Amino acid sequence: MSSDFYSLTVNEVIKETEDCVSLSFNVPAELKDQFDFISGQYLTLKTKINGEEVRRSYSLCSEPSSGILKVAIKRVEGGLFSSFANQSIQNGDTLESLPPAGNFKHAPQAEAEKNYVLFAAGSGITPILSILKSILLHESNSRVVLFYGNKGFHSVIFREEIESLKNRFLNRLSVNHIFSKENLGNTLQKGRIDRNKCENLFKAFLANIDIDAVYICGPEQMTLDIRNVMMENDIPKNNIHLELFGTSIKKETIQKINKGPSFDSLIALKLDGDEYEFPLNTNGENILDAAQKTGVDLPFACKGGVCCTCKAKILEGSVNMDVNYGLEQDEIDAGYVLTCQSHPTTKKVFISFDD
Repeated sequence: MSSDFYSLTVNEVIKETEDCVSLSFNVPAELKDQFDFISGQYLTLKTKINGEEVRRSYSLCSEPSSGILKVAIKRVEGGLFSSFANQSIQNGDTLESLPPAGNFKHAPQAEAEKNYVLFAAGSGITPILSILKSILLHESNSRVVLFYGNKGFHSVIFREEIESLKNRFLNRLSVNHIFSKENLGNTLQKGRIDRNKCENLFKAFLANIDIDAVYICGPEQMTLDIRNVMMENDIPKNNIHLELFGTSIKKETIQKINKGPSFDSLIALKLDGDEYEFPLNTNGENILDAAQKTGVDLPFACKGGVCCTCKAKILEGSVNMDVNYGLEQDEIDAGYVLTCQSHPTTKKVFISFDD
């Protein structure tokens, strides 16, 4: 992944709901190649708020063939960047961005004839909408079932666009809203999407469908509950794709799990052709945080093992990761790690961000 940020100008700001805004960016001709993306991927945005540098990752809700680069940002309580975006960003403002990235993605195949099931809650619809449009527009023989959880109709992000897609693709798209604070007249669509709800939704809507792929984006517990229900209904784990908002695992718990022999390791990093070295104890902080304290500006965003912005390849030595929600098994097998979760387990570790 490139560690270079590029300046993008905001060319459209739309208030999608009371607490969600979408931002579209103008991409200069010379940056078109760098900002090509696959449906489901995200941008890591950077700006200064009250003199403090802030970075956050937001999924793209646009579909690649549209030529539009667009993210949606839902305001969260106490969220510095999300509050700033919803209250202050205007047309013509400039934000810094890394090129699109992320493993939660769908590349359409024109000849495909598949059945997809998509789950989203709240702003989790952002990458799901991109994937939904990609399938409907570019796989003319594929069908999609969408389950979308919200508090009520007022909080449904992209409500009009979803309804328009449902009307346009009547025979290929089924949309099912689940509301926690509004009543649609039946118990199946009332409440949160938890394990029990997912089991009931599966029986009602999916039992007679040969499901080829499942895409899920939302809070951690919902996402893991849905994955488990899908696997119990004989859908292979490799066909179930997850995107988490974050993780609730506490650092204290992680430290207890990973505490092992203590010794000093030499960490060598390669970034943009340059190499850096610093010592790090095996029971110390993670490699990303330690590198930042030495002045190395590594790419990062969530620091929660979710977004993969800090992904790098181990060329020598080994590490343990606290958690991993972002890397696929084939990436782990190829030596990739999330540096925000990695601690050395050998006397020397050589990690490259350039591979």
